[in-house]
Amino acid sequence: MKYTVITGASSGIGYETALAFASRGKNVIIVARREEKLEALKAEIHNINAELDVVIQAVDLSQTENVYELYENLKEYNIETWVNNAGFGNFDAVPEHDLTKIETMLRLNNEALTILSSLYARDYSQKEGTQLINVSSGGGYTIVANAVTYCATKFFVSAFTEGLAQELQGQGAKMQAKVLAPAATESEFAKHALDVNEFNYNEALPKYHTSKEMAQFMLDLYDSDKVVGIVDGNTYEFELRDPIYPYVARSTND
Repeated sequence: MKYTVITGASSGIGYETALAFASRGKNVIIVARREEKLEALKAEIHNINAELDVVIQAVDLSQTENVYELYENLKEYNIETWVNNAGFGNFDAVPEHDLTKIETMLRLNNEALTILSSLYARDYSQKEGTQLINVSSGGGYTIVANAVTYCATKFFVSAFTEGLAQELQGQGAKMQAKVLAPAATESEFAKHALDVNEFNYNEALPKYHTSKEMAQFMLDLYDSDKVVGIVDGNTYEFELRDPIYPYVARSTND
């Protein structure tokens, strides 16, 4: 039996991605801090297909030891696809940062993603049909004012994942690594980034996608042979692209 792992599955893109993979008959392992949200997601998945296996992992991935423990707990499962979606944003000028929040963001957006990607690639890179999909952002390719540090975390995600994709390809590995880069998406993201209780996307933004739309873009990327799925920040059209960052392949003799 094969499984798809989705982190940050309690809301937004992660929640809808779990439903999207379930709609294709995929067993899922859903990961997030809020167990009650995961239980609600499990019930919704079973409404789609009661025969699917849904495994809940309630864990805070901003704590390093939890990241390793999660992966160890999943060793018994045959993981076909791993989606690193967990993360959050921050909007304020760098001198005004709440550094406790920033430390947590760095651990979740970068450290946890790197550890889980590395462990998954170590175990599955030579297994046919496996995919690693890391969720970045349009802010992983463009620096946005008052979101400099958040964008920097997503630049890391984009560069790391694109580089891993080319590294795997150069090694003749069977795994594919891909990066999804959404633009504004209706979710809980803005509330956490701005530290507000409510955020109205219709009032604040001229354009955005729903989380369900982004989950469909995730499947479009999953189905493709491209490395990058990115939303154009001006037109809001979704594009499947080859790697965007330059990559220099080193000779084994270097």
